Amino acid sequence: MPKNNEPMTDTLAETENYLVWKAEEPDGETTYHVELGNVTVHFFKEEWDEFIELVKSLE
Repeated sequence: MPKNNEPMTDTLAETENYLVWKAEEPDGETTYHVELGNVTVHFFKEEWDEFIELVKSLE
């Protein structure tokens, strides 16, 4: 169980090479993280929502 100052994390999707996870930060903010090999992209909730819209438009 995380301490009060540590975020609670949840894996949203994972493949052999990629990982998407979110963190519920102690201050109440939700952040999203996309790990692509050596690169990790961090999003706040509003940015994440826009990113998801962008990805859906690729279909």
